[in-house]
Amino acid sequence: MLAYQFLPRYYAIYMTPWIIYAVLAAVAAGAVGILAKLGIQGADATIATTLRGLSIALFMGTAAFFLGKWETVTSISSRSFFFIVLTGIAGGLSWLWGFMALQKGGGVIVVNAIDRMSLVLVLVFAALFLGEGITWNKAIGVVLIVLGVILATSTKEQFIEVYRFIARIG
Repeated sequence: MLAYQFLPRYYAIYMTPWIIYAVLAAVAAGAVGILAKLGIQGADATIATTLRGLSIALFMGTAAFFLGKWETVTSISSRSFFFIVLTGIAGGLSWLWGFMALQKGGGVIVVNAIDRMSLVLVLVFAALFLGEGITWNKAIGVVLIVLGVILATSTKEQFIEVYRFIARIG
């Protein structure tokens, strides 16, 4: 477990490299929301998305070169290549619509909270198309995400209305 052998055994599984990379991805994604809101001011959403895509292509191309990964491109099957391209299109649409939401006045927290609803869709799509099971843990986690999105995107007035409604029917 890398340099984490000093930790108790039950913590060792939480410090595997994929967990570390997942946390780093979350930190980077958190920065994206703030940087996008700052960058979209005074820019067209389509152009902003294009520049974002180009900067990622340049950054990743450079990383692949320095890590010696370019030679592995020829080993990618046509099926995998097709789905990687579809991933790029879906990601581009997500970025474009996210930029448009920010440009039209959406707050960073609200837009990004709604964007995180994608995890709910991932759970459903993974069950339908990949045969992955929906466990109670996953279902409860998704419900908590939905509740979190509702809390993060609702105003005080909306909560008062919900409370009044519940009081009337209760």
